[in-house]
Amino acid sequence: MSGENCFNVLDKIFVPKNKKPIEEIKGYTMKYGNIVENGNIVDEVLVSYFKAPKSYTTENMCEINSHGGNIVVKKILELCLKNGADLAEPGEFTKRAFLNGRIDLLQAESVIDVINAKSEREAKTGIKQLEGFLSKKIAEIKQEIMDVMVNIEVDIDYPEYDVEEVTNKQISEMLDSVQSKLEKLEKSFDNGKIIKEGIKTVIVGRPNAGKSSLLNAILKEDRAIVTQYEGTTRDTIEEFVTVNGIPLKLIDTAGIREAKDEVEKIGIEKSREMTKEADLVIAIFDASEELTKEDLEILDLIKDKKTIIILNKNDLEQKIDENDERLRKVSSSIIKISALNKTGIEDIYDEISKLFNLNEINLDQEVVITNIRHKNLIDKAIDSVKKAKETMEQKMPSDIIAIFIKDILEDLGNITGEVVTDDIIDEIFSKFCLGK
Repeated sequence: MSGENCFNVLDKIFVPKNKKPIEEIKGYTMKYGNIVENGNIVDEVLVSYFKAPKSYTTENMCEINSHGGNIVVKKILELCLKNGADLAEPGEFTKRAFLNGRIDLLQAESVIDVINAKSEREAKTGIKQLEGFLSKKIAEIKQEIMDVMVNIEVDIDYPEYDVEEVTNKQISEMLDSVQSKLEKLEKSFDNGKIIKEGIKTVIVGRPNAGKSSLLNAILKEDRAIVTQYEGTTRDTIEEFVTVNGIPLKLIDTAGIREAKDEVEKIGIEKSREMTKEADLVIAIFDASEELTKEDLEILDLIKDKKTIIILNKNDLEQKIDENDERLRKVSSSIIKISALNKTGIEDIYDEISKLFNLNEINLDQEVVITNIRHKNLIDKAIDSVKKAKETMEQKMPSDIIAIFIKDILEDLGNITGEVVTDDIIDEIFSKFCLGK
């Protein structure tokens, strides 16, 4: 519970072993006792006390640590509500922390990133933003702008002073510097998108080429059904696996061939659509057989995609190899494996790392943008920088240039929440679960 009256609500339902007035209880302490209703013990609990302003929300807070189980937890919640508490809205605790000034909006958004992290790198990025690394970067850029805005305001308010030449030089240098820093942040979104959303990877091939066997080998479990019969996979199977700390969204698709029935036809069409939308295509071919008509259709389908070609069944006599020009026209990334014997799988991981430069993403040294809202606002700020430069080139007066410079500050302020609207705040926190 959080809020001015949370200790009053707690006092009605909690009987500590050693009763003390709330004024004497220190923050960051725990007390042992019982939750009671009409003199009857509901559960034996530990209660944590956090006193304003030293709490997550900066308000008085308490946490009731009860025994697990839906019945007991539900009963304690009902008692809290019955005695004056209100059920929290999604993200309300973090929202209060933001509104009360303990964290900025960027840090608040990073809480949900940490909670939803699918990989170690995504969690690390979320923690860095929660600690304020990106906030500090934005603050530095804003301060650089504000240092020059002082002279611009002097030029506007006191035109009789001859500061225009100095101001123009300062403005030009500042805009160049700010644009360079913003563009570096904007470019980091390519890596940030990979860290947050993962690499959407489609495994494509004709029936019985070994798609499902490859999926199972990568996942190290029998996730997909594997048989000697063609067309076993009729719908997509989606799983996450981590490669070099980056989530890989693996999608096993129906084998591409001339469909035998309506259900298989739908599955094959879905395979084609998924292939077009993929960040990475793993195209698998049976190397113990010559390339078929279906194989050539697949090569045509993936010719413009980032692709790794897998020559499967290298434990059998080989009919095609990595020097086949039809394969090399599509991709230079060609790997021999045996999905059945699970050999060559690590080579696929290494190739993915090379294709997406995963080893170059250094979270210790770089600030990385992972949120599309932040990326869009940085794009807007860069656009405002360019407009300010164009205005200077046209030799417009300082007050016109100042309009676009203030737009840059507003866009950056929207990232950290200094000038953000209530609608955007509500939308952001609606994505949180209760109790966060």
